[in-house]
Amino acid sequence: MIDVKQISIKGYTYNLPDDRIALHPAAVRDASKLLIYKKGTISEDIYRNIAEHLPAHSLLIFNNTKVIRARVLFQKPTGGVIEIFCLEPYEGINEYSTIMNKKEKVRWKCMIGGASKWKSGPLEKGLKVEASKLKAALVEKLFDAYVVEFSWEPAELSFAEVIEMAGDIPLPPYIKRDVGNEDSERYQTIYAKDEGSVAAPTAGLHFTQDIFSSFDKKNIQHSFVTLHVGAGTFKPVKADTMHGHEMHAEWIEVNDELIKQLIDHTDKNVIAVGTTSLRTLESLYWLGVKAALNPNLEQLRLSQWNVYEEPLAHSSMAVKDALMALLQWLKKNNLDKLFTQTQLLIAPGYKFRMVKALITNFHQPQSTLLLLVAAAIGDDWRKVYDYALENDFRFLSYGDGSLLYL
Repeated sequence: MIDVKQISIKGYTYNLPDDRIALHPAAVRDASKLLIYKKGTISEDIYRNIAEHLPAHSLLIFNNTKVIRARVLFQKPTGGVIEIFCLEPYEGINEYSTIMNKKEKVRWKCMIGGASKWKSGPLEKGLKVEASKLKAALVEKLFDAYVVEFSWEPAELSFAEVIEMAGDIPLPPYIKRDVGNEDSERYQTIYAKDEGSVAAPTAGLHFTQDIFSSFDKKNIQHSFVTLHVGAGTFKPVKADTMHGHEMHAEWIEVNDELIKQLIDHTDKNVIAVGTTSLRTLESLYWLGVKAALNPNLEQLRLSQWNVYEEPLAHSSMAVKDALMALLQWLKKNNLDKLFTQTQLLIAPGYKFRMVKALITNFHQPQSTLLLLVAAAIGDDWRKVYDYALENDFRFLSYGDGSLLYL
């Protein structure tokens, strides 16, 4: 049995030349290359034909989060520029839409570029509506970020409207170019709905309406969860072992109807589209186990090491029983959806409960996302990545992708 805490990230690296990192999306979404890995065998196709490689009656789970324009630039009167990158709300919430719909002012946890230049007083910039403006006030310095209070006029505007006017699309740090017009559309899935992410669930960027139509012809169902992707998804592992790495926590939102649908598919193929969907689905199982062990818990949340420690470690609870317990917990608390945070770290040694396959892009060396892939297909992750490098696949957020059977 692998001790996940003692895994060294240095064992999960590969040489990624700069020219293999996709700086722009493919000309056509569903023309991106698709690597298919199944039982040790690798083949390739394009996303447009993905239905041909999926079993009939499968259930695909997508993440319908929507990327917000989280990167806001303020110019000081002296000419200097201060960049504020919104990470996540810094106040109690029971659903993300509450924050996005707030009027007048809101507080966010942020990263600040050029923070040393921000001596005192609020920053201000005009918006695209006549006589409107956005102000940013520095409230508090945290260990790894800052608390910023945004306020705006006119006060009847929502924060969602304000950030849409004031901010830029937050491209990943490895896409070393300025944001272009294409990014407003292409760094967003076609089914994006619930605002809150500061990074795209990139596995979904390849999907088009034509692909969804092809699913219908094969009786392949699809549904949605919401995980708001944080900037922590790009956080490098700097510790020698995973025990010294703090996994980023992200908000998930899942309604009870989706949980019921998953219960009906416990004996069928559930396929996660993206690592965020996979982490959400696996989290549902463990949250259900928690609810079964202690139905009186007032809050369900999953921390980084929960699943590797007692009482959850070595759980033999059936998936259906865990999901039923989760439904019962929601009903007991008069809730029709689960809204909570997950910090689940999936690494080699993890036993998957919910999914039979994963659709995902190619990830950075020495990243927690690469650890997740290695957990899914074992040491064959090297075989898959070597094939992709040798056969002109494009890497990272705007790159090509893979269908990996566990």
